[in-house]
Amino acid sequence: MPLVNAKDMLTKAMEGKYAVGQFNINNLEWTKSILLTAEELKAPVILGVSEGAGKYMCGYKTVVGMVKGMIEELNITVPVALHLDHGSFEGAKACINAGFSSIMFDGSHYPIEENIEKTKALVNTCEVLGLSLEAEVGSIGGEEDGVIGAGECADPNECKMIADLGVTMLAAGIGNIHGKYPENWQGLSFETLEAVKNTVGDVPLVLHGGTGIPADMIKKAISLGVAKINVNTECQLAFQAATREYIEAGKDQQGKGFDPRKLLAPGAEAIKATVKEKMELFGCIGKAE
Repeated sequence: MPLVNAKDMLTKAMEGKYAVGQFNINNLEWTKSILLTAEELKAPVILGVSEGAGKYMCGYKTVVGMVKGMIEELNITVPVALHLDHGSFEGAKACINAGFSSIMFDGSHYPIEENIEKTKALVNTCEVLGLSLEAEVGSIGGEEDGVIGAGECADPNECKMIADLGVTMLAAGIGNIHGKYPENWQGLSFETLEAVKNTVGDVPLVLHGGTGIPADMIKKAISLGVAKINVNTECQLAFQAATREYIEAGKDQQGKGFDPRKLLAPGAEAIKATVKEKMELFGCIGKAE
């Protein structure tokens, strides 16, 4: 199945009151684990690529080639969107040229007028090429590839201005952050989420920083219009813990345990387990059938 944009899967998610998971990829193992799990569970999936991860994987064309090749070789039949995560304006253009099927332009750190202007330019391009476009209002807290946000809540009126440009989906800051949540975290602002939903109407909302948000908050967010949830740190932590366990048990020193295919296998399995757990929570299992 070729890459698809995220519009159809998110429209269905909103109607069905579930969310599609965006799982960020960092290398071949990550991509393979996520695709195989999505296929096994018959769940639509979005593969997220940050600009930093794109550089790490030798550039966007390499990423597109790897993902398309895997979809074909692994006989993946579920819908897969390849999505730029927190893209700059230049990064968005580069991913469009490389063959991504979905783009996020993060203009949340610009004044709203500039965010509107840049988003508007990309709306037209994505529309012509049949790509989905995510925009952001109110920065997401924490740090991701050098983009630092304090986690402020979005202004519902600014959300409406961006939504009215014709974006496919909107990431609105509701107190969520990237990475691990601090102990003094105040939780999600459902008041903000409801206010944003009331102003933007049918535009699917995106929840960034899905790692560490309690399950009941995730479910409530979905019930209030969140149709896409991003997960990255949780997969990284699962991979790290499984790899550490393998090495601390001395398995890398037994037989051919040093072979990278063996060394990275426990981490890859841990990613699968994490993705499965998240897909169960988001309610998207079986939704690709």
